[in-house]
Amino acid sequence: MLGDAPRAERFLSLTGLTPDELRAGLGDPAVQGAVLEFLCGHEADLIAAADALGMAPADLAAAREKL
Repeated sequence: MLGDAPRAERFLSLTGLTPDELRAGLGDPAVQGAVLEFLCGHEADLIAAADALGMAPADLAAAREKL
């Protein structure tokens, strides 16, 4: 997500996270939830992330529900 400048800028702006906070919080369920909520809120982001991870978009959405 951070590799795409417009998407990264939108994500950081909407969540209030900095890149360093995002990296440091990858193991934090709150940060994971923020990322998944962001991705699920915009289908193009969800599909791009799922493609990059080699998984189905539905799997990312299901992960959000589990958190």
